[in-house]
Amino acid sequence: MALSKIHSKMIDPAIVDEITKQSSDPTLSTNPSGGAGSLILNTSTGKLWVCTDATAGANIWKAGLTGEIAPAYNIDYLVVAGGAGGGGINSAGSGWYFGGGGAGGYRASWNSETSGGGGSSETALAKIPGTAALTITVGAGGAGGNQSSGTERSGVDGGDSVFATITSVGGGGTRGNVNTMTGYVGGSGGGAGAGGSASGGAGTANQGYAGGTGAGSSHGGGGGGAGEAGNTDGNGHGGDGVASTITASSVVRGGGGGGGAPGTFPGGDGGGGAGGQTSAVSGTANTGGGGGGLKNAGTGGNGGSGVVILRMATANYSGTTSGSPTVTTSGSDTILTFNGSGSYTP
Repeated sequence: MALSKIHSKMIDPAIVDEITKQSSDPTLSTNPSGGAGSLILNTSTGKLWVCTDATAGANIWKAGLTGEIAPAYNIDYLVVAGGAGGGGINSAGSGWYFGGGGAGGYRASWNSETSGGGGSSETALAKIPGTAALTITVGAGGAGGNQSSGTERSGVDGGDSVFATITSVGGGGTRGNVNTMTGYVGGSGGGAGAGGSASGGAGTANQGYAGGTGAGSSHGGGGGGAGEAGNTDGNGHGGDGVASTITASSVVRGGGGGGGAPGTFPGGDGGGGAGGQTSAVSGTANTGGGGGGLKNAGTGGNGGSGVVILRMATANYSGTTSGSPTVTTSGSDTILTFNGSGSYTP
């Protein structure tokens, strides 16, 4: 509440004597000699500020219902993009060995845990209370391929996930039955098909690994995972994801999809869907897992949707969100899990 004028008859005379008058608002470094409860009147605006926390260099000042000057606090995050769809085709035939979809990009700041692609843990986002809402976008999984013969694109790329300025890139998709069935670039790269001398798509630096290569009459390449490249655990196997404890339990996310197989090639740990001969498995929802690819005609597995998870001290949590995140606590922290898009206001 901004006060346009304070008259001495409105306040106890003893309190008036304790009000410091100045022509500007206090700052974090305005250290009151009287500690918490000290009052400052901005004579230019008529706004009366009270110190609610006197910590040298990090004081908190409040004015009415809307004014607040407080130090920034850290918001840790895990941002996982949507996984890509695995390769498939709607034409009769067999022996194409499409690649598995790449996992969604993976960026993490919590507890010094690594990001995808062998990247280091990132820096938590520091925000001042009362600042603008932080937009959260959760990337969708890409559709599994079911295109006509000779079509360039098969499995669709996953969607990007975003938290404020932090963007994780959607997983790389897969090519159709063209001469060179190279996987597409993504957060983690799509697996290559068996046609031509093809390589898996590259992953994005510090988010995910490359997809695996394919081989004629043998296998489609496994989709890249957040924790390792496709084919690392065997030809056609999806790359494994990365574990995080940001929700207070260890959960692996960001597994690549398995490539097309004469039997079954497993998806990577962390939600990657298995590849197969005539049917493929979709990536798990909210893990960013890639969808499995096919050997023969049919529809590739869909990629799994992404997720955005935030963690901060409960003492700092504002309680202002949109998009209906799941809110839990662990010790002195509050955890927000966004399985769909929304926002958080510090």
